[in-house]
Formats: sequence, structure tokens, C-alpha cells
Amino acid sequence: MAQEQARTPRTTGTRRRLTAQDWADAALAAMGEGGLAAVAVEPLAARLGTTKGSFYWHFANRDALIEAALARWEEVATEAVITKMEAETDPERKLRGLLDRTTGAAGADPLEMSLLATAADPRVAAALARVTERRIGYVAALFAELGCSETEARRRGLLAYSAYLGHSQLGHAVPQALPAGAARTRYLDSVIDTLLRRA
Repeated sequence: MAQEQARTPRTTGTRRRLTAQDWADAALAAMGEGGLAAVAVEPLAARLGTTKGSFYWHFANRDALIEAALARWEEVATEAVITKMEAETDPERKLRGLLDRTTGAAGADPLEMSLLATAADPRVAAALARVTERRIGYVAALFAELGCSETEARRRGLLAYSAYLGHSQLGHAVPQALPAGAARTRYLDSVIDTLLRRA
């Protein structure tokens, strides 16, 4: 699911007081640009306009930062999106809104594709496993609310999530293959209609 906007760092006077979350957000931005290899303390400090001392105030080492960044990604790109969707009460509208929101923003955010490309790293693999299960489980619960059996809801949740991942990959690799404007709306309607079709 596409990432929600990260918070702006707090400031005190003219100088920002950085938090562990600021460092995690900067690490996520770096991961999106260059994968795990881009998460290096000195370049992140420069990006944040601070020194390495600020980093070591919050983290023991780079691994701790990577773990914090992945936890932040889970929160921002999954839990925050689900929380926003829960404001809607109708499960079909939730499903439509979720698909519209996540596919609309997915092509603009390279982070998820970067994480998928580094899934061989055990830390990334664990985060991807948690996020994937949470997302599929959430969508499956929507299908269950719409009257599907548990097995059928799970199958459709997996299908919907697979469609999202495919859409995201196309959005990054071949964006011109995806419809835009009114054609995008019709396309998303057909995806939802296919997912909701009675088995």
C-alpha cells in the first residue's frame, strides 16, 4: 500500500531537534532511492542537516536504524492506510477506496518495489511477511463482510493484493501501460467488479 506522508521534523528555534522517527523516515527515503545499501549514517546525516552524533543518540548501529525504518514503513504504509479506510462503514466502498488510494499512489513511491527487490535480506523478508499477511488479512475481512466464506474471502484477498502488486510494478516499470483519468476509473471499476463477482 502506498506510504502516507511522513511527519515533518520538529524544530527548536532555527535548528531542528531530530527524533528517531526523523532518522527512520530519512532511511526509508534512502531505501526507496537506492535500496538497503543507501542506508548509510553519513549521507543520512547530511540529508538531515546534522552530524553522526545525532544518529548515535538514537541508534546503537545501522541495523537498529534499518529495523526502526522497517517498523515505520509497516505503520505508515499499512496500519495508517487501514485506519483511514475504517472511517468508511460500507465494506464495498472500503474496498473501492482502498484500491483507488493504493494504486493511485503506488507508482509515485519507489519504496515498496525497492523493498521487494531486497527481500533476500532477513530483516526485509520479515517485514514484508508481516505486511503482506496484514494487508491480505484486511482485504479478506472486507470480502467476508460482503458475504464470502472464509476460504473464498482469503482467496479474493490474495487476488486483490496480487493485483495491487502487479499494478505497482507496472507503475514503476512501464507507467504508460496503465490507464489514466476516466479510463483509470473505468479500469478500477472493472477490477472491483471482477473481484466482487459471485463465484
